[in-house]
Amino acid sequence: MARTRAGIAVGAVASAVMVPLVATTGSAAEPVTAEQPEQNAAPASPQGWRLVESENFSRFAPRDDTGWFLDDDGPDSPYNVDHYDNDGEYFRTFGGDAFDEHLAGLDLYRRSFTFGEDGWLTAELAARDTDGTGVEDEAPSFGREVLRGAGPAGRFDVPTHHGGAIVRPTDALPEEYRIESTLRTVDFGGQRDGEWDYDGKVNGYEPTGCKTFFPWAGGTNWDYTPDECEWFDVTQDSNGFYFLSIMDYENPAPHNNVFIHTHRKVVMDGYNRYQYTGNGLRYCDPASGELQPYEWGSGNGVNMLFMTPDRRYSGQPGTEYLMHSECGTEVGGGIVSQVDLIPEMMPRESYTFAVERRDGAYVLEVTGNFRNVGHRTVRYEQPFDDGENPIWHYNQAAEEYDGRHDGSWTYTSPEGEEFVDEDLWPSGSAYPDYFLIGQPHMNYYEGSAHIDDIRLYVPAT
Repeated sequence: MARTRAGIAVGAVASAVMVPLVATTGSAAEPVTAEQPEQNAAPASPQGWRLVESENFSRFAPRDDTGWFLDDDGPDSPYNVDHYDNDGEYFRTFGGDAFDEHLAGLDLYRRSFTFGEDGWLTAELAARDTDGTGVEDEAPSFGREVLRGAGPAGRFDVPTHHGGAIVRPTDALPEEYRIESTLRTVDFGGQRDGEWDYDGKVNGYEPTGCKTFFPWAGGTNWDYTPDECEWFDVTQDSNGFYFLSIMDYENPAPHNNVFIHTHRKVVMDGYNRYQYTGNGLRYCDPASGELQPYEWGSGNGVNMLFMTPDRRYSGQPGTEYLMHSECGTEVGGGIVSQVDLIPEMMPRESYTFAVERRDGAYVLEVTGNFRNVGHRTVRYEQPFDDGENPIWHYNQAAEEYDGRHDGSWTYTSPEGEEFVDEDLWPSGSAYPDYFLIGQPHMNYYEGSAHIDDIRLYVPAT
C-alpha cells in the first residue's frame, strides 16, 4: 500500500497564554526574587545589520491565553502539517492497528501565547495525557525568572519527555535576517563535573517510571505491538535541546522527533548521548584540526548542521547533515560537534547563538567560552545551493527554486508494507523560515533551560 504527500509546507495557527512570574531564592545558578535588577544591557548591532525586534524579558506580559486544549491531530487541526505528524500516515503504514490503539490512549493537549512588543514572539506548549487525568501535573511551561548575576530570562521547563516547549516568531522571518538568542542555563543532560548522573538524574532525566520513544518509531522494522514500557528506553540513549534552528513550515510547534527531523533547514542543537563510546558522534579539536572521539568532550556539544535533501537513513525518515568545522567539512557519517559547552559555569558564562540568511547563504554562529577551546566565536557559512549539497527547502518563495532537487523516498517494511514520500521538493513549492528555540520532541528529552536577548536584525542597507 503506497502513501503520498503534497510538496508545499503548511502548518499551525498562532495563539497565546498568561504565565505568572516564577521567582525563588538560591545559588548563583538558580533564580532569585524579582527585586533583583531587571535590565539586561542592550548589545550593539552587528556591523551591517539593523535591529528591528528585541526581547530581554525585563517585562514579560503574555496574552491571548488559549489555555490547555485537546488537539485531535486530524486534518482539521491547526497543527496539522503532513504524514509525519503525530497521527501521520507514515506511522499508520508501519504501525497498523497497534499504532492506532496506542494513539487512542494518548490525548494530546496544546497551549500557546504571544509575548514581546506587538506579540512578535509565540510560545508553543504540548503535552500527552497518558492516564486520563489531564496534563497539568506534568505540563511543560515557558515563563520568566530572574537569575542571580544575570538578570531576567525566559525559562523552558519540560518535566517529562511526553511534552515539549518552544519559542518561535509569530510571523515568518523576512527574506534576509539575522536572529540571535543568548543561552543562560541548560539542563538537558550531558555531564556535570565529569558525571553523567547528577542531582539524582540520569543524563538529565528524572529516573521515575518508564521513559521510551513510544508510540512513534522511526524505523520501518519496528514492532508496534508491545506496551509503552517495553519500547526503547530514552534515558539510556540521549537528551538534548535546540539552541536555535530554522524550520521549513509555518508556525512550528512540538511534534514527534521523526517529524522534527524532516523539517529542519539548519540547526544548532545539543544531542547528549549517555555514556556513548561509539564513532557516531565526534568532536572537532580546533587546536590540532583533528576529529576526536566523543569522550574528548563532556557530552554537551553544539552540533551546527546544514540539512541537505539526501536521505541520512535507509530505513527511516531524516535528511542528511553537512557539517563544517575547524577540522574540515563532513557530509554524512558521524555527527561532528564543533564546540563543547560548560554548563557548570552558567549563568556567569553565557552563549550567544545566531543564524543569518543573506546573499544566497545561511550562516551558523555561536560565541562563548568552550571546554578545551576557550572563548571564541565559531562561524560557518553554506550557500543555498553550491551545486553539490543544497540546503533543504531553502526557498522561501516559489521563484527562488526550479524543482531540480525534487524526488521521492520509499520506505518498505520486512513484511512488504510500503510508504512513498512523493514530491519532496517540487517546482512551485515555498517554505517559510521560522526559527525554533526549545525542546520540540514529544517522545524524547526533558529538562530546563533559560534564554534571554532574543534579537531580530535585517540588513542595514
